[in-house]
Amino acid sequence: MAAPRRKKSKSVYAPGPKDVAVETHTLAILVKNEPGVLARVVGLFSGRGYNIESLTVAETDHDKHLSRITIVCSGTPMVIEQIKNQLGRLVPVKNVRDLTTYGPYVDRELALIKVTGKNEKRIEALRIADIFRARVVDSSLESFIFEVTGTTEKINAFIDLMRPLGLVDASRTGVAALARGETAIGGSV
Repeated sequence: MAAPRRKKSKSVYAPGPKDVAVETHTLAILVKNEPGVLARVVGLFSGRGYNIESLTVAETDHDKHLSRITIVCSGTPMVIEQIKNQLGRLVPVKNVRDLTTYGPYVDRELALIKVTGKNEKRIEALRIADIFRARVVDSSLESFIFEVTGTTEKINAFIDLMRPLGLVDASRTGVAALARGETAIGGSV
């Protein structure tokens, strides 16, 4: 006689952390341009153990004293929702928009990449820079500094190709992003 089969029981609780995929989201946050606002926004992330993968901030409307913060962060869908809700409750925050779920958007990043090398490596670095439409913004007999703009994936690919050719330094701006279409995060600009 065969032993009875046991049914796999399904938990009545939410799926565990291993069962939920981590997603990357781009958040656009419109804030009052006043001292301490960025510290409060970043403090919200660090105080709860959330990671920021990219952060850019700049004043976008001088007359209305508004700045735009663009944050790329990762987490489970529940964590992303918590982040958006907690950001929306901060007093200086005027609007929070998750560009990843809002609709189509355009995102770009700028990087300065320093590459040192001679002979064939130097020629190869210039050839690859041309393919990526990177501009040489500084040149010496020993090095180049390239300026490359594009998606994070494009910047990463360019850096990966420059490593074996003598990459010695890199500086990145972080992601800047805007929703496509007619609307702005705070209405019209």
